[in-house]
Amino acid sequence: MKTVAFILTTLLFMGSIRGQSLLGAWVNTQTTEDGQRIKNVVIFTEGHQVATWFDATNGDFIGTNGGAWELSGNTIKETVEFDTKNSDRVGSSISFEIELQDDTLRIKDGQQVWTRIDDGTPGDLAGAWLMSGRRYNGQMQYRDTDRPRKTMKILSGTRFQWIAYNTETKQFMGTGGGTYTTVDGKYTENIEFFSRDNSRVGASLEFDYALKKGDWYHSGFSSKGKPLYEIWSKRML
Repeated sequence: MKTVAFILTTLLFMGSIRGQSLLGAWVNTQTTEDGQRIKNVVIFTEGHQVATWFDATNGDFIGTNGGAWELSGNTIKETVEFDTKNSDRVGSSISFEIELQDDTLRIKDGQQVWTRIDDGTPGDLAGAWLMSGRRYNGQMQYRDTDRPRKTMKILSGTRFQWIAYNTETKQFMGTGGGTYTTVDGKYTENIEFFSRDNSRVGASLEFDYALKKGDWYHSGFSSKGKPLYEIWSKRML
């Protein structure tokens, strides 16, 4: 179903480059031998990244992986935190070289090319965030963001993705993502893929948001129509 090139890229592209010129989002779209158009979107933030594959036509989720990264010369080293294709890789480190020219990126000696979507602007919320609190049954519940069970949201200037996973058990619980805007205190998500329920693809959700002492306060209604109030804290390197 998937081409050999796609499979090799899935195994290789598990990291990203730490550098101001590479912060933001990148995309590659491939057509398989059976005609499926697969979109691969990669979001780079300071110290953390995520790469995701989904059907470019209907939003069917295919896979995601990501973690923390660092750069030495042209060599990227990533510590994998989640990988839906191979959970055994969680906790391992991967290194590879890249080639960058203007707004295109490729793995050294690779054929596929990623082109820039944005450079981390204009969104107010670009970066990696961890859920640190939420209101449940009228009571605020706070989370230790250092625990293995994490809900992380990564945003470039125009794209977002949330991922729920556990680095200790290597379990992946779910993800969703797409494009977003931040205008006049309103944060709007436009869903392009959703691993748990493909029927959510195409939906737009609007929330109130505010930044207070470095934390992101987020309120509105979930994709199921339930009220939510969340606090997200910026993830440190």
